[in-house]
Amino acid sequence: MLNNRYLGLDYGEKRIGVAVSDPLGLTAQTRPYLPNDKTLWPSLTQIIQDSSIAKIILGLPKNRLGEDTKKTEEIRKFAEQLKEKTGLDIVFQNEAYSTKAVEKHLIAADVSRKKRREVVDSQSAAFVLQGYLDRTQ
Repeated sequence: MLNNRYLGLDYGEKRIGVAVSDPLGLTAQTRPYLPNDKTLWPSLTQIIQDSSIAKIILGLPKNRLGEDTKKTEEIRKFAEQLKEKTGLDIVFQNEAYSTKAVEKHLIAADVSRKKRREVVDSQSAAFVLQGYLDRTQ
């Protein structure tokens, strides 16, 4: 989809990790996380407009057996709001252990705890989005 980008989101109670694909839908690039507060919807709307987002890829945690987790219901409710407010298609991508994988990678790269806290959510969103992009090409 030329010039139609994908938005990857990693939902959290306090922060939403954000990543956007390149126009060809090949790679995911991180964006700063968004606070999960009253500023979320205007900020998301701005990203969607500025980046010509065509579809949203939302991380959905599954356990080792591929079953829903406690967090899954909360994320599905968020997805309903997202669909209602944006009008865009929402695709769920299994995000099991994405945050742990990113955290492990950042520790191996000797990134400070403070810096990890600032980037881990959006790195997780990029991990989820890249998984989707790789799977659909």
